[in-house]
Amino acid sequence: MADEPLIEVRDLVKRFGDQTVLDGVNLEVFPGETVVVMGGSGSGKSTLLRLMIGSLVPDGGHVQLFGSTLGELDEDGLNELRKKIGILFQSGALFNSMTVAENVALPLQEHTMLDHNIIEIQVKIKLELVGLREHAAKYPAQISGGMKKRAGLARALSLDPKILFYDEPSAGLDPVTSAEIDRLIIDLSKKLGVTSVVVTHEMNSAFAVADRMAMLEQGRMLMVDRKAAFERLRDHPTERLDQLDERQQTIRQFLRGDAEGPITRRKASTNYAEDLLGEIQPVLGGGPSVEPTRMV
Repeated sequence: MADEPLIEVRDLVKRFGDQTVLDGVNLEVFPGETVVVMGGSGSGKSTLLRLMIGSLVPDGGHVQLFGSTLGELDEDGLNELRKKIGILFQSGALFNSMTVAENVALPLQEHTMLDHNIIEIQVKIKLELVGLREHAAKYPAQISGGMKKRAGLARALSLDPKILFYDEPSAGLDPVTSAEIDRLIIDLSKKLGVTSVVVTHEMNSAFAVADRMAMLEQGRMLMVDRKAAFERLRDHPTERLDQLDERQQTIRQFLRGDAEGPITRRKASTNYAEDLLGEIQPVLGGGPSVEPTRMV
């Protein structure tokens, strides 16, 4: 790894109302590596991703990309920086009224002064990288979910970014297609030297693509380390669990998908009977959410 990180997250805090979603998170991502950010639903990983691309403003701490602090940039500065990154959204986020080729061409048309013929060549190159050149004229409705992900990745690559962000790249895909996406992430990293941040809770994909891994739990960073360290925790024998502390057992349970462990104990610790029969905490509004359109 290079000495200077491309992405630096320091003491990051994000709140939505009274809820603290991220609480003092730290993370560094170095050039050329693939870092997987994982955690359960509600752990804060998608919020962390949105903060790293500048679509949210932190309530504490900071995010630096390429040495620039995002919170100190104006809108023009952010837009210039975003040209150096690519994002694969969970759904692919393709424009349905445009062909696959037109989707990939759009960033080049909007942000460069390249000649039309050069853009045509660039689009073919990017589609060939993801195995979709023969499907360039199809619309999103005419291709499968896995192909939409690959088309979204080709669009993310259109401006030759230094960093690629992946938001749940395997979500909603069958195991074979998911494995194809994993292989594509690895190939792009090797061929293009791109730095990758992959947000996922799919453990097979996480271990397939990661150089380093980071695990979030309840808005806090539990562990950041090489993949091998997580593999050792995952494979730690059940009969020797007493050798692990609470944090390590939490990570191990998540990695293995076990039904028993600290995560499920915490979820079960809330007293349902007291909540039901004790002091009433309203969960419903004071009236109907939809007003009747006519009198009965």
